[in-house]
Amino acid sequence: KLQNQQQQVTTLLRDKQQKLTFLKEKQLSSLSLEQVASEISALTASISLKQQEIGRLSNTLETDEKQALRHQKQINLLKAQESKLEQWMQLHSLIGSNDGKKFRNFAQGITFELLISNANIRLREMSDRYLLIHSSDRPLELNIIDAYQAGEVRSTKNLSGGESFIVSLALALGLSSMTSATTQIDSLFLDEGFGTLDEDALEIAIAALVGLRNQGKLVGIISHVASLKDRIPTQIEIIPGSGGINTIIGPGVSRD
Repeated sequence: KLQNQQQQVTTLLRDKQQKLTFLKEKQLSSLSLEQVASEISALTASISLKQQEIGRLSNTLETDEKQALRHQKQINLLKAQESKLEQWMQLHSLIGSNDGKKFRNFAQGITFELLISNANIRLREMSDRYLLIHSSDRPLELNIIDAYQAGEVRSTKNLSGGESFIVSLALALGLSSMTSATTQIDSLFLDEGFGTLDEDALEIAIAALVGLRNQGKLVGIISHVASLKDRIPTQIEIIPGSGGINTIIGPGVSRD
């Protein structure tokens, strides 16, 4: 708008200047000297006013342009802040709460996903039948996919004794893998559970434990399963005695 006004004033000024030039070149015989001088004075005053108006409009236009630049900078800053705000709002929606519960659940969820991933690596080494996933309804609870049952999804609460042992072993091994990133874990002790395994599952479990031993890990098994005796090279036995006094025999056991 200001540019249009400036252009109009400039056009009027040019017309006035042309008219003044015309009058100066015009034969003076038709006008009196006083009339010419009066018209020249009027035109000069008009030109001066128009020049002042042009100057004012130019200053206004320059001020508007500077304000437009400042306004654009503010808009850019606002957009940058809105982008940061959106990131914080997304973070707040995930972990923000006064009691910290959301953050705990978020952190537990990440740890749980990592545990499931590591456990599935161990589980695949023992069997191609099972795959652990988290429950869609309760993200911190486990389900299992049974490949031998057309991919049926079951809760780990409904597993048989043998299945529970295999899954628990995979979770324990997966957890040890997570911890070993910062802490060296060189030993693993299992208390019972082998009595619930059929022959095939027992072979799978023992093979997994032998693999750990071959990696330099110390694997200890506490069990009453007789078939394990032939598979364990180093044993410490507890022999029941009379009066509730038992005898412990085996490598490294002192009789004192």
